[in-house]
Amino acid sequence: MSALNAKLRLARDEDVEALAELKLQTFRETFIHGFAIPYPPADLAAFEQSHYAPAIVAAELANPARTTWVGEAPDGRLMGYAQVGPCKLPHPEVTPDAGELYQIYVRNEAQGIGLGGQLMRVALGHLERTKPGPIWLGVWENNLRAQAVYAGRGFRAVGSYSFMVGDWEDRDLIFRRD
Repeated sequence: MSALNAKLRLARDEDVEALAELKLQTFRETFIHGFAIPYPPADLAAFEQSHYAPAIVAAELANPARTTWVGEAPDGRLMGYAQVGPCKLPHPEVTPDAGELYQIYVRNEAQGIGLGGQLMRVALGHLERTKPGPIWLGVWENNLRAQAVYAGRGFRAVGSYSFMVGDWEDRDLIFRRD
């Protein structure tokens, strides 16, 4: 599959189950299998339930302040997603009308085909059109690859905060593009 074969589209209500599975799988691929973060099982289970359960994903899709795109393979399988909305990062320069790239993930099997770049372009383009001022995002402090991608798109680190996975504390960097 190439990015040319993946169809980019807005997520729909009927995507809830598949999107919940995609979000859970890409989180695990990235942080459990990729970075081997040793989250305690109870913390991981609580986090996954509070972020990736179908009811949570359904509420996100129903929220008119959020926009979610998916990359769909020719067989209908969701391969990646990006989600944006009002900035909720704890930084003193965030304004109420600022926009944030909440998440952008692609399944490991679809890495390197350009799908992530397509999702990034559509998500950032949407924020540029709909939200005044800087674009914000959070990224795990040890995800140097993602940080390099963001820096290549004009983002720079402007702070940090604690990102909780249950009671486990990760340190995330706050990036901003003016």
